[in-house]
Amino acid sequence: MPRATAISTIALVTALPGLALAQETHQWGAKNVPDFEPAFENQTRAPLTPSDYEIQSTEVAGGLVHPWAIEMLPGDGGYLVTERSGNLRHIGEDGTLSDPISGVPEVFNQGQGGLLDVKAGPSFEDDRMIYLTYSKPMGDGMSATAAARGVLSEDMTQLSEVEDIFVQDPPSPTAKHYGSRVVFDGDGHVFVTMGEHSSMDERVYSQDLDKTYGKVARLNLDGSVPDDNPFLDDDAAIDSIYSYGHRNVQGAAIRPSTGNLWTIEHGPAGGDELNLIEPGANYGWPVVSYGEQYSGNPIGSGEAAHEPEGFVEPRYYWDPVIAPGDMTFYEGGMFSDWEGDILIGGLVSGGLVRVALDDSTATEEERIMPQLGRVRDVEVDEDGSLLVATDFPDGAVIRLTTGSGTN
Repeated sequence: MPRATAISTIALVTALPGLALAQETHQWGAKNVPDFEPAFENQTRAPLTPSDYEIQSTEVAGGLVHPWAIEMLPGDGGYLVTERSGNLRHIGEDGTLSDPISGVPEVFNQGQGGLLDVKAGPSFEDDRMIYLTYSKPMGDGMSATAAARGVLSEDMTQLSEVEDIFVQDPPSPTAKHYGSRVVFDGDGHVFVTMGEHSSMDERVYSQDLDKTYGKVARLNLDGSVPDDNPFLDDDAAIDSIYSYGHRNVQGAAIRPSTGNLWTIEHGPAGGDELNLIEPGANYGWPVVSYGEQYSGNPIGSGEAAHEPEGFVEPRYYWDPVIAPGDMTFYEGGMFSDWEGDILIGGLVSGGLVRVALDDSTATEEERIMPQLGRVRDVEVDEDGSLLVATDFPDGAVIRLTTGSGTN
């Protein structure tokens, strides 16, 4: 049975026998940059392949203000959900939504800033430690992506012992492109993803190793730097940097079958990227991109090719964009045909985007439930059903199940 009882069924899809997902009607839009060619087969526009599943959607909790992240707590602990406005809330197994949990760090609630990701720490059942990312106010209208951790009380009402384990440097005057996700590798490390704040003056910092704009950072759980990070011997680099040349990384996950970190980042007009992260690697932004500026002008060199300049090619890209939220690798019995596939929240495309992989190359793509609109996060529950967060002023956490489900 699902770990949260459904409150109401959303009339987005009628579960009829044999009904396939809405991806069947998807058509590729016109490319922003039609002259760019992929570097290898299926690097973009992999074959559109519909599943045979019937999908039912059920609201778990509504009335949320721009929910950004969902986290499942062990056992019968229910769920945590962040609201970008700065609230962390608990959702009980019966769908009860708590008052805001106290002790959450103050957020810079402007533009794209606010309270972002939440994850239960690897030893949550012993120490009740949770990790958050947020836009940290730095004074004089400046802000920075930050990661913090704190202890969640047994009654789910407050955080204590809250401390920052990472603060992006330098602070930015631009309230855009914060990232940010938290991912644990199972070996005592935490990855924190960041954006580059978008402006023409600041985006170039993605290539600077003395700044943490457009980077993936790798830390020990207490915020200290692992002794095998790739730039420890570079006096000009910040020790926490693991990879660079990113734009705005809002999705990240460890692939269970390999233990590798994958990320997904927003492109400009075209050029959303799915990347396999290699330590010390440069992913090219803003020198190269498979997209263009919103004005129609070229990005950087005006080229798409990554590898000739020493940049790592994305394993997949979109033009036009899907505007990705978070991503996860599916593991569960309910949608067994999707085992090992990537599921991605779509903000512009709506609903979910599924990408199947053979090794590290895409073999098919599917668009799932675009009727949901802006999906910021997707998680797999213990029963294999999916939980998604819809990013609206009156957003919700919604469960997706097969057929008539068990709700």
